[in-house]
Amino acid sequence: MALIRRTWTAHEADEWTREDWITIVISPICYVLLTIGLALSLLLQVAGYIMIALGIILTVVMHYVIDPKLKAISNEYERKQQQYLEQLEAQVRWQRPPK
Repeated sequence: MALIRRTWTAHEADEWTREDWITIVISPICYVLLTIGLALSLLLQVAGYIMIALGIILTVVMHYVIDPKLKAISNEYERKQQQYLEQLEAQVRWQRPPK
């Protein structure tokens, strides 16, 4: 079993998993590194540039971890929204909804 799961169904993605906790831990670290790194780099401190680089790397890792779950949930939402709009359109036109 892989450390990071990359394929999800919408129902599975809606549950709390290891990937969510990894993202919860990485997210504030990225924010702090990027914020302090930017401030220090504006003062031309080498540590600032290193912090920005680490912040960017961790942001990419965070995106890699959580993006498949978000896409699975988003695709399911879009599918349900499309079905709702089709039913609404049929009701407005006084037609039977598509099956």
